[in-house]
Amino acid sequence: MAILVMSDRLSIKNLFVMLFKEKSDSGFVQFFRYLFVGGFSALADILTLFFCASVLHIYYLLAAALAFIVGNIVNYFLSIAWVFKSSGQVKKELLFFTIIGLGGLVLNELIIWISVEFFHLYYLIAKLVAVALIVFYSFSLRRILLMKLNDRSSNNIEKSHSSSI
Repeated sequence: MAILVMSDRLSIKNLFVMLFKEKSDSGFVQFFRYLFVGGFSALADILTLFFCASVLHIYYLLAAALAFIVGNIVNYFLSIAWVFKSSGQVKKELLFFTIIGLGGLVLNELIIWISVEFFHLYYLIAKLVAVALIVFYSFSLRRILLMKLNDRSSNNIEKSHSSSI
């Protein structure tokens, strides 16, 4: 029985290390981490939206755009630090994140506008709907594009090593 408990503790510890500490190429681990990063980014986004719309009285669609940009910036830095491996090509990574973010911004504005104007949802509820839908779009594209960028970076390193030998 003691061995079983000890092995359970080790497997839980290994699972914790795999999910939270070690760099990983696993899509499952990356998506798990992206949910945390996305949650934190969404919190920054929603709080910024609330502050801009309710405190500063900025039009809700403009406030949503500003808030989305704040959330996207938070998402970029946290994703590179914890979710995805950096290729070392920061300009290209930031460009990909920005392009995907702009697509997400268009979706965000469209979902919020439709939800508020046609379904008469409160703008913060509409924002939650947008976040829930956009998380899959942004994770999938970021994972695919950053993996391609990492593959190209690895191939260039391998070519330079083999040509110098």
